[in-house]
Amino acid sequence: MKAVRHLITGLAVSAALATSALAAGVDVNASSTGLGLQGYDPVAYFTQGKPTKGNWKITATYNDATYRFASEEHKAKFEANPGAYLPQYGGYCAFGAAMGFKFDGDPNLWKIVKNKLYLNISQDIQKEWEGKTAQFIPQANDKWIKIVDKEPAELLAQ
Repeated sequence: MKAVRHLITGLAVSAALATSALAAGVDVNASSTGLGLQGYDPVAYFTQGKPTKGNWKITATYNDATYRFASEEHKAKFEANPGAYLPQYGGYCAFGAAMGFKFDGDPNLWKIVKNKLYLNISQDIQKEWEGKTAQFIPQANDKWIKIVDKEPAELLAQ
């Protein structure tokens, strides 16, 4: 776990500069233009089992973030039930949330656990998180309540 703490410290510096929760507010990880999931289709993780870039012409806005979809069918599914498809912790890194931080979630580093989508920031973190999801998910859920309304940089300064 000590090695993971060192990894998080290193990631914290780069993530503080890269975290992009500006347009949509601090509870959703979106680009400065408000694009959620870096343009990946949130529904595709569940229907196609892989990250899939969305089409810039097929979009929907939810919680002040714009999401792109690979098809009109995916857009309709999302609009009918956004909560079923959105990544947990606003698209921030699930492991980071478990540690009380907000780091960018990488749409290519993902896992669905009990019908919920989780993202992580790096392959090393993803591997650590996947080995202990039963521990980290409840921990992240508890921490998220405390950090949801805080700026990522504010959490790093503590």
